[in-house]
Amino acid sequence: MQEYVYILMFAIPSFVVLIAIEYAYSLVKGVEVYNGMDTIASLSSGMTNILKDVFRLTIYLVSYAWLVDKLALFSIETTVLLYVLAFIGKDFAGYWSHRFEHVINIFWNRHVMHHSSEEFNLACALRQSVSAMVAIFVFLYIPMAILGIPAEIVNVIAPLHLFAQFWYHTRLINRMGFLEHILVTPSHHRVHHAINDEYMDKNYSGIFIVWDKLFGTFQEELDAVPPVYGIKRPARTWNPIIINFQHLWLLIKDAWRTENWFDKLRIWFMPTGWRPADVAAQYEEYAIQDVYNFKKYQSRQASGLQFWSAIQLTINMILMMFLFSQFGKYPLQILLLGAAFIFVSTFAFTSLMDRSIIAFIAEVIKLILGSLILYQLGSWFGLDEYMYNGTIVFVIYIVLSFLMTVYYSFIAKDAPFHSKLSTAN
Repeated sequence: MQEYVYILMFAIPSFVVLIAIEYAYSLVKGVEVYNGMDTIASLSSGMTNILKDVFRLTIYLVSYAWLVDKLALFSIETTVLLYVLAFIGKDFAGYWSHRFEHVINIFWNRHVMHHSSEEFNLACALRQSVSAMVAIFVFLYIPMAILGIPAEIVNVIAPLHLFAQFWYHTRLINRMGFLEHILVTPSHHRVHHAINDEYMDKNYSGIFIVWDKLFGTFQEELDAVPPVYGIKRPARTWNPIIINFQHLWLLIKDAWRTENWFDKLRIWFMPTGWRPADVAAQYEEYAIQDVYNFKKYQSRQASGLQFWSAIQLTINMILMMFLFSQFGKYPLQILLLGAAFIFVSTFAFTSLMDRSIIAFIAEVIKLILGSLILYQLGSWFGLDEYMYNGTIVFVIYIVLSFLMTVYYSFIAKDAPFHSKLSTAN
């Protein structure tokens, strides 16, 4: 756990810097690729996913180490070749798990968060799920286990493989020559994120595009068909935690409402989007029909709310990074209390971005959690040792956060509302 935290302490600032560079370059190019609220939602989603991963809030039915112990037929000496084989094996497994998540109803809930942005930029690369709480695709690692690739090697490769998929979430890089035949490029991944009929469920590969070409799911980006981004059943919220479970909630409701017992069972494993006929006829769910003329989501705005939301994101990211720096100094259950605070705080301020009354309820819970941390520890995990009057600053923050939520929930008036039509540019 601590090794992963150490990597994140460098990776997170690097991602933020690269996002800032992309934004600056988009201004120079005169291409609008960022929406303020959408970017805050994306980075907030990244925080919740990091908390889930760091605290290992995932259930493993079978561990990879167990597979190696039971299935290994070879013992390969630890060389560069072993790392290469592990990387290729991880990419192969990633292709199939990614494909399953797109085409099977229940598994789509694990991945829908990543596709929920109606923009396409480096920030949306960080829209990662917290709903994938059960590791169900471990069986895809069986080929690596048979080769005897140790779990320690896979643990090193896994974050590198994930981070290597960050850079191609951009609209500012065009075709890349001969690399288009080998690697996943921005052009390939724009296709993957698009909801145009021509592009749906294509280009699942993570690093090597060869898997899509080998298994018949490759689609080149077409000049005549500019990609339009998002999901067919738009999330229509900035709250990443809600987005994570929207599809699952729809499946639960449909399974409950249908009168056909076979449909109650098979709905979970049918193709993504399938609904029982009787439920679909009675309970209509909005889905985008014309991808070139739907209105992108814009919540009701009030003066200064986006700026305040950006401040909230920044403060919570700093609190998370500081929490990580204290690993090993506090018991896990105490650290989990800090993670819960950041999780609830994220839920609260992203709900406020939606102008939802649930933001006030979440903010009350956040205030209680913050008070509990101060009661238990006397500060935010020893912040006073690194910052003069750190505890006072933390108290000011949680009180100000509560007051601002009251203001935007019950007092502030809406600014003029503008909802943009989707564009492919």
